[in-house]
Amino acid sequence: MSSIARRGAGDVPAPKADTVNVPWNPHVRQSKTTADWIVDGMIALIITVIVLGVLYPLWFIIIASFSDPTAVSTGQVLLLPKGINLTGYSKLISDSRIWIGYKNTIIYSVLGTALNLVVTIPASFALSRPEFKPRRIIMFLVAFTMFFSGGLIPTYLLMKQLGLLNSMWVFILPGAFNAFNMIIARSFFETSIPEELRDASRVDGLSYFGFFWKIVIPLSSAIIAVIGLYYFVGHWNDYFTGLIYIRDQDKQPLQNVLQMILLANQTSPGSSSSMAGMTAAQSQNFADQIKFGIIIVSTLPLLVIYPFLQKYFNKGVMIGAIKG
Repeated sequence: MSSIARRGAGDVPAPKADTVNVPWNPHVRQSKTTADWIVDGMIALIITVIVLGVLYPLWFIIIASFSDPTAVSTGQVLLLPKGINLTGYSKLISDSRIWIGYKNTIIYSVLGTALNLVVTIPASFALSRPEFKPRRIIMFLVAFTMFFSGGLIPTYLLMKQLGLLNSMWVFILPGAFNAFNMIIARSFFETSIPEELRDASRVDGLSYFGFFWKIVIPLSSAIIAVIGLYYFVGHWNDYFTGLIYIRDQDKQPLQNVLQMILLANQTSPGSSSSMAGMTAAQSQNFADQIKFGIIIVSTLPLLVIYPFLQKYFNKGVMIGAIKG
């Protein structure tokens, strides 16, 4: 009788020691080779360069905004501030137009974003429902507006006929609906809200409004935060509307106020100094410091808001990226 025949069912030979640590064993942690360390180091170096390339300009603007203007213009300010000088900030803060612009921009941004969400989210949900028959035609008409528009002059005449010129509502009503943001929200509702939830809500006797308000909205915090951030940033950075449709200085948004302050403090070759007692070079350095301060003043609120929405933003930008 052969050795195989004499071997019993319980006499399975133990695996050899050199067959336990096979490369494909998921329970064994593989040691990195020299090539792996080189590749990891190159990836870390590339990521570090990209991060520094993104963060350094912002850091330079921050330190240059309160450094000595002469040191900034001569290239002495690189990584750390030199010769603390808050003259630019003091001039900005002492200008009453800054606070009026801040107040107007906050009102326009908050009211505009609220109206945008009230219009966009229900419209996106309605267009995501397969039982809504005209949705394809409506989607075509909405997408058509992304490629073709009436132009500046017809739009100005329309605002004039609607009585929106020199009014705060010109910042809010015309942009209440955005086709791009609606498509993003519609994609979210189609891919992230299971149809089984609608069936369950129908069994419980919920109407469409009840399903939307009690089930869809609580599950859509990510897309609401992302769309809201898009709208808020758009309203906050909007300067073209104030430039074209607003004549009253008390209704100008922050961006237009900062633009006027910047233009008032700029100097050109051959012109007289914009500040009494300053040479042309000193006046230009002072204007540059005000420019850096204006950048910080206009972007600081967004930099403060973004960390609180970052987790929702990371979820929202992945909408539709994973299929399965």
